[in-house]
Amino acid sequence: MTILAAADGSALGNPGPAGWAWYVDGAHWAAGGWPHGTNNQGELTAVLDLLEQTAGVDDELVVYCDSTYVIKSITQWMPGWKRKGWRKGDGKPVMNVEIMQALDRAMAGRRVRFEWVKGHSGHELNEQADRLANGAATSWQRGAAPDPGPGWPGAETPERPAPAVAPAPPDTPASEPDLFSALVDDTTDPTDEEQVVALERSLLEHSTRADGAAVAALLHPEWSEVGRSGRLWTRAEVLDEIGPLETPVTLDVVTCQRVSDDVVLLVWRAVDDEGSTLRSSLWVRSSGHWQQLFHQGTRES
Repeated sequence: MTILAAADGSALGNPGPAGWAWYVDGAHWAAGGWPHGTNNQGELTAVLDLLEQTAGVDDELVVYCDSTYVIKSITQWMPGWKRKGWRKGDGKPVMNVEIMQALDRAMAGRRVRFEWVKGHSGHELNEQADRLANGAATSWQRGAAPDPGPGWPGAETPERPAPAVAPAPPDTPASEPDLFSALVDDTTDPTDEEQVVALERSLLEHSTRADGAAVAALLHPEWSEVGRSGRLWTRAEVLDEIGPLETPVTLDVVTCQRVSDDVVLLVWRAVDDEGSTLRSSLWVRSSGHWQQLFHQGTRES
């Protein structure tokens, strides 16, 4: 038998009142959260609670997530972090390390398969988990603990103290502090150019574009764009309107040129159903992280 479940997290303000939830069916679900946390912490904790509550079950577990950060952390990056003493490729400590270590223990000996699903796309289990996680965050916003749900029959419900949340750097939008490293494979030490290309690709992913905080974290406070239509976009305007792409867009690198130690110019070709567009992105390193400062698109004839 296979157990199908969805896990999701929510944070109002990111960081702010936070919730998490997992959902199998009306008789098997759980939710929780804290007065202050991040979306990523909610997503991770939802998976952790699901694993711990089903620890006595021998069936295979399929977990649907709309967070590539969660899936890649557990299935790709964790072995490299462990080898480095729970540090990233740049030597800095892994964010949310206590939750990561608990996930590592909970995964031992389990048959678990993770599948990415697009958020808010009508996937029944994901929609239920999203509703419960948002409801838990909203409860904490009102100062009340959320309904914990029935959980898994016979399982003990562990206490989950509020996780530590690092303050956002000044003059930058509030976001998950380890978002940048999460978007780059952390088992190796990528070059600056490789990081920039990976971050540019992430701006085309449904999971990133559906998360306003994720997009905001990748755009410099003084960001602007000249679109392929000739329109000049400000950061505030694009954050108000950005959302998942209706059709997939490919990214083919033309050139990736280092302008200075902290500036990289990426020229790439985007191809979608409407044709091809040449795009230029200027990335700058600020407070140790790469952010896009300027973008321009020109339709190819």
